[in-house]
Amino acid sequence: MRPKKLTEAHKTDLFAEVVCSNSFGSMELKNPRGLLKEEASSLGSILLQVALRNKVPAGKALAIDRERFSKEVTSLIFSSRYINVIRKEVDKIPDGITVIATGPLTSASFLKALGKALETENLYFYDAISPIITAESLDMSRLFFGGRYGKGSDYLNAPLTKEEYGIFYNALVNAEQHLPHNFERGHFFDACLPVEEIAKRGKDSLRFGPLRPVGFDKKYFAVVQLRKENIEGSLYELVGFQTSLRYGEQERVLRLIPGFRNAEFVRFGSIHKNAYIKSSALLKGTLQLKKNPLVLIAGQLSGVEGYVESIATGLLSGINATRIALKKDPISMPRNTLLGSLIHFIVDNPLETPQPMRANFGLIPEEFLKINKSVRREKFIEESKRQIESLKEVL
Repeated sequence: MRPKKLTEAHKTDLFAEVVCSNSFGSMELKNPRGLLKEEASSLGSILLQVALRNKVPAGKALAIDRERFSKEVTSLIFSSRYINVIRKEVDKIPDGITVIATGPLTSASFLKALGKALETENLYFYDAISPIITAESLDMSRLFFGGRYGKGSDYLNAPLTKEEYGIFYNALVNAEQHLPHNFERGHFFDACLPVEEIAKRGKDSLRFGPLRPVGFDKKYFAVVQLRKENIEGSLYELVGFQTSLRYGEQERVLRLIPGFRNAEFVRFGSIHKNAYIKSSALLKGTLQLKKNPLVLIAGQLSGVEGYVESIATGLLSGINATRIALKKDPISMPRNTLLGSLIHFIVDNPLETPQPMRANFGLIPEEFLKINKSVRREKFIEESKRQIESLKEVL
């Protein structure tokens, strides 16, 4: 529907616009995000190929130049002779084979239509995005490059003394917030808490969270990290600084960080409402609706959380939509894969009000959880690779 109608967070008419962090998480296989990338890449994920072509230095993580990434995805879509782009807001579920991947910022009118069709109320939580600032506005004499535990030198770091941290902390917890109409504080998602909400849990909570001063050669009281936002390195995003502060307050408070006195903001942080469905009541393991198998739901709307999780479920829904069109049986991901474990969790979650779920090794089958922790991940990674290779033979 963009650009005719924008969401609370999208600003462009580009496809795959990345509105939150520009990090897709770790590339290491022993990390759940890394293994999930490997599984999706092995099954032919085009979005991950584009992400790799537009990556920016971020240690062992895959971070992207969000503008270049979205532009390439948009170009691929418009250049495909198999895709017809129609830019308008959809207010009902189309007839026939349909993949619904409208994301957490699905328009209110379509959410209403979806809820009516599914005979259920949609769930939601509040998410926030971090500010982005220009590199040239930072005082580099107060900052240093380096990653925690020697993992590269791609992050920019702003160390704080105990006194500097105290001044920053007091300003942060007393700053004025800009909260949505009918805001409900209990609907924050723990993995995406605004930095001021973390701070309000205790004076040292930030020092055990996004400002943890560990993994560096020297001892610091607290450290703010910044990650490159583009390939040129002219823009930086504050890591873990999702915020709902008013724009003027963001300038005032964040400029208290050493090296930030003259910080120039090209994007302020903000808060928005993310919607998702109760997949355990509505979806099969193939991501098809139980009541209408011609309709598949993928991405964060299905109840997964994260870019790679959304990409991977989108890939599976696309595979199954194609198989349905070809009169073939849709597939469920093998349980002994991380994607299979993630989908198993969201469609079999017994909770009345489930929370969105990221990929993690706590989701894997019990048979692996019984294996000694020192070799558990290695065994599961090996099994995941075998399962993916077997699956590729039938696709």
